[in-house]
Amino acid sequence: MTDIKIFDTTLRDGEQSPGVNLNKQEKLEIAKQLERLGVDVIEAGFPASSEGDFQAVKLIADTIKNSTVTALARTKKHDIDRAYEALKNTPNPRIHIFLATSPIHREFKLKMDKQKVIDTSVEMVTYSKSMFNEVEWSAEDASRTELPFLAEIIEAVIDAGAAIINLPDTVGYTTPKEYGEMFKYVSENVPNIDKAILSTHCHNDLGMAVANSVAGIENGATQIECSINGIGERAGNAALEEIAVALHIRGDFYPYTTNLNLQEIKRSSDIVAKLTGMTVQPNKAIIGRNAYAHEAGIHQDGMLKNSETYEIISPALVGVSADTANTLFLGKHSGRHAFKDKVKSFKVELTEEELSAAFSSFKELTDHKKEVTDDDIYSIIMEIKTDASNIERYVLNNFEVNYEQDGLTKAHIDVVTPAGEHVSHEVTGSGSVEALYKAIQEIIREKTNLLDYQLSSVGGGKDALAESRVQIKINDQQFSGRGTAQDVLAASANAYINAVNRYLMSEQAAAPAESVNA
Repeated sequence: MTDIKIFDTTLRDGEQSPGVNLNKQEKLEIAKQLERLGVDVIEAGFPASSEGDFQAVKLIADTIKNSTVTALARTKKHDIDRAYEALKNTPNPRIHIFLATSPIHREFKLKMDKQKVIDTSVEMVTYSKSMFNEVEWSAEDASRTELPFLAEIIEAVIDAGAAIINLPDTVGYTTPKEYGEMFKYVSENVPNIDKAILSTHCHNDLGMAVANSVAGIENGATQIECSINGIGERAGNAALEEIAVALHIRGDFYPYTTNLNLQEIKRSSDIVAKLTGMTVQPNKAIIGRNAYAHEAGIHQDGMLKNSETYEIISPALVGVSADTANTLFLGKHSGRHAFKDKVKSFKVELTEEELSAAFSSFKELTDHKKEVTDDDIYSIIMEIKTDASNIERYVLNNFEVNYEQDGLTKAHIDVVTPAGEHVSHEVTGSGSVEALYKAIQEIIREKTNLLDYQLSSVGGGKDALAESRVQIKINDQQFSGRGTAQDVLAASANAYINAVNRYLMSEQAAAPAESVNA
């Protein structure tokens, strides 16, 4: 059995998804969950892109102990130096540098000939090796690169000290057969390939990222770069959960193992979906809401007789429990001690101040909701853990919505501005949410444009928590926001203000992050 290393890029490539803006505390909570999941390498970000990303990578590197933390850098000394400053306190500093190799990138983006690409890569690998224990080098757009040139440059960077060679399908263009043949060619035509491990990094533009990744390991790769829920640039990356479970379920066919704790997959998916605002589609493999639902009568009959008739994956394998999600475990009369024990079961660390805030929110919820579920509690905890309350921001103080006789809706809101002023405004709209959002737009100083609005429930039942997600545009940048409340309108208003506050956070963290397609 070959051990396959899992390199998770949720916090780097995943965060480059349009509208995703994570603060450093949110990134840290995801990193901690990735560590619990058992990923071998966490790509925490791109430190040279902004001060905010630098601080987030540093926080993760200073905290995570059981997974290797790495960061992305271009083949530039400034990027490499910045990455080292962020990663120097992690137990095993590792850098991931990249340079494009394909003809179209060499000619139009880099304006370099082949020799210049080789010389630049060798120089920067050598420079990186002077600071980092491990250097990973990526041939951006490897799948569209001439194979002889790819072999030539790989041999050169391995001689310079690169220990991991990543061959990305950057634009999601290749097929499993082609991608596998590329790895086979490299394995057979690079004389010093035994001194490095090969890695895959596949994008999903044609829906073949997972298949391509598996083809890579079938032909010599021993590291897979992927992301939770498959998030990432454009159509996303190879989905970690799909690869991991496929290798496990089809262990009879694939002689590969990973170090992942598969029971942490569902929770990993949930936290990434919640904090990024990217909802998982119901029919998503492994972790979609319908992945273990059986509606057809013939399927239900077979399931009752033997679950293996139509279910190849046990829900419990990936941490899905029909009982846990919908069972009352704490109620109105539950005390702080019982609540604290439940929080510990989530493996989330809360300070005493955070625990008090979470318990207060829980008690408020029990005044309105008869059955409080694990999902409700986890939602409360994540709101507390990822709240960037230390920044100047807008706060919704109060609002009223009234339906008029002419079919219109009047909304009155009171907001505390970042300067601490109470500002009220009243507008009329054709619906309650529209009226609320128009009122908010009149108060905040930033010019915003609503791109997307979604509303869903946390759990089931008529008293379920409402969770709203929005995407807005400010100054040609997209920002996502989320809000959770017992009332759907309160959740909707909070989501919009949360998105505006994320813009303020990005401004405080200096320049917006660059989009890097390694």
